[in-house]
Amino acid sequence: MNKPRFVFDANVIVSAFLFKNSSPRLALETAKNQGIIILSETVIDELSNVLSRSKFDRYLAKSIRQELLETLVEASLLVQPSESIDECRDAKDNKYLELAISGHAESIITGDEDLLVLNPFRNIKIITVLEFLDTDSVS
Repeated sequence: MNKPRFVFDANVIVSAFLFKNSSPRLALETAKNQGIIILSETVIDELSNVLSRSKFDRYLAKSIRQELLETLVEASLLVQPSESIDECRDAKDNKYLELAISGHAESIITGDEDLLVLNPFRNIKIITVLEFLDTDSVS
């Protein structure tokens, strides 16, 4: 049986990195243990840019944030989106839809209302962290 594939938006991943005992951290760990996290170069670039912001220095050193990102990338499946999508009201979020479609994701995990309002999108669940952690959402 194929493992389920998951897309996490950048804000959820950043929260998971910064807050050790948080729901986003638990969701990311659950996804790694029970399925496959998929990333694209575009999402990795966004994560790198966000994680380099000095406002996060009070939570974790920049070098540790970079190490966490490198570890996540190594543990994830890199997918090159093969379809251009323009269906999200926030155009910057279309990259998550493109990644999910091209990577055959089961779910997109996000707190972004611009994505959540599209649930489901072409049979892909778009759910919050707490919905993902609900036992019905995790295989």
